[in-house]
Amino acid sequence: MNQLLPRSLKALAAAMQHPLYVVGGSVRDYLAGCFSASADWDICSPAAETEVERAAAVCGMRVTSVYRNTGTVKLTDEEGTGFEFTRFRSDKYVRGLHTPAEIEFTEDMVRDARRRDFCANAVYYEIGADAFRDPLGGIPDIRNRCLRTVAPAEKVFGEDGLRLARLARLAAETGFSPDEECLAGATRNCALIRDIAPERVYAELDRLLRADRKAGGAQGPYRGLCILRATGVLRELLPELAAGDGMAQRADFHAYDVLEHSFKCVYYAPLSVRWAALLHDVGKPFCFLRDGNFHAHPEEGARLAADILARLKAPRKSAERVVRLVALHMRDFDLRMKESKVRRDILRYADLLDDLFALRQADYSACKDDLSPAPGVVKWRAVLAAMRAEGVPFTLKELAVSGDDLAAFGLSGKRIGEALEDMLFYCAQDGSRNTRAALLKHLEHIYKENV
Repeated sequence: MNQLLPRSLKALAAAMQHPLYVVGGSVRDYLAGCFSASADWDICSPAAETEVERAAAVCGMRVTSVYRNTGTVKLTDEEGTGFEFTRFRSDKYVRGLHTPAEIEFTEDMVRDARRRDFCANAVYYEIGADAFRDPLGGIPDIRNRCLRTVAPAEKVFGEDGLRLARLARLAAETGFSPDEECLAGATRNCALIRDIAPERVYAELDRLLRADRKAGGAQGPYRGLCILRATGVLRELLPELAAGDGMAQRADFHAYDVLEHSFKCVYYAPLSVRWAALLHDVGKPFCFLRDGNFHAHPEEGARLAADILARLKAPRKSAERVVRLVALHMRDFDLRMKESKVRRDILRYADLLDDLFALRQADYSACKDDLSPAPGVVKWRAVLAAMRAEGVPFTLKELAVSGDDLAAFGLSGKRIGEALEDMLFYCAQDGSRNTRAALLKHLEHIYKENV
């Protein structure tokens, strides 16, 4: 592992009096054979923060922040690589809360290891000695691709509710499987996830939905979602979605219940629409319990998705895009929409088209694991191609007339914007209409009273 360490980290270790260790995900991934150059560098030692600060100054690293109450020092080297140092310590928690209530610094590696979450994350690499230290048997767990808690699972999950989400996320990213005690402990403590700040929960879920970029592979996000379901954490976090567990759908369209279909949709979806894939049918349980059918689920789903993402304090722009996709995912599902209306929709939702097509394809594939092109996507892509071939303008700037032309015609203020938008949709039906003469003639027809 020594050959993979940044030179600055080796220099820092050499400048310190106490041994310096790399710990956590980078060590785990190296031993699992899936080390990434973009690894997070978590380092530790029995040394105090002051020793780390002095050593950093010697080797040209910059200290960006120091938290003496937790023994944490954040560092950056000249190449911009970041490192987080934490002093050996033992933590005590108020049940479920993520932040330790009491911290005791120690020189005992075993005590430091016991404050972590899983044994696979509690393997230490001593930089100066070029040797691994394994106080809790994490190396065999890594070889067996197992997630085992560093202490009784009841204690580990009872101490920090965020570990409930981390369990699913780590299983998704690594492909490791929790052992029976781990799963049972998470299940018994699943309600503690509600004590965790929503921003932290959202971050874990977002990483889970992106887990296919890690060693867990394409099945990673699906695997993580299944663990959230199995432990009951999903029910605590997203009860609107979990309500679809076991809720049957029409067998001629669907091979899976509502929740499993949503998980499958995530599996088939590209990265850009994972949240929309997860929540696209969140309105179905609500509608079924209220109406006995799923008819209004896109509209209700958009409302519920907005509530969920607000509750999780998701980034506003991302949340708004997800809500729009959920609302539109069933557009023209029966292929009965007239081409003129499809053209208007393509123009109206031009900024969403790539993601909307991706979501609709994933939704189609998730019904019966059918990878053939979704008929609705095929239809809309054909119309889009025809519009492009005709030279249909997709923005106001592409129109053959401008606001000045409309002002000269006698329009002003808000009416100019309305007229330009009207002409844009007029051209959507036939790209050849986008000429100055044709558009001014259309304008005369609409606003005869101004002629």
